[in-house]
Amino acid sequence: MRKYRTWHEVLIEQLADSTEAIGYLDLSLEEYQVDGDLPFFLKGIRNVVEAQGGVPEVARRIGIAPEMLSKILSNEKGEHLNTLVTVLRTLLKDDENAISDSELAAEAESTKFRDSQMQLAESDSPQ
Repeated sequence: MRKYRTWHEVLIEQLADSTEAIGYLDLSLEEYQVDGDLPFFLKGIRNVVEAQGGVPEVARRIGIAPEMLSKILSNEKGEHLNTLVTVLRTLLKDDENAISDSELAAEAESTKFRDSQMQLAESDSPQ
């Protein structure tokens, strides 16, 4: 009898390849810039973390406690975007086509600015 796999299992297998992971993260970031869906963006990063060895392995590579990485990836308010940039940099640094540190930093700043503008607009809107 043929064994079927879930979509998640296939995705994790594909994201174990760093080139695939970079493309996936790039697309996730582009979509986040368009729709601002932080929980969905973080889910994309969690998928890559899982495929790249899981929270303990990626936390070790970054140099932080696994508990801290789990907290960052589960926080849907985006309070730790600078640390998230470090996570992305670590996941992408093994590839020669990886995003440069300055590009990641600029992206994080742009994201923080856009988020703050959205929060201001929401607080100024009549209720």
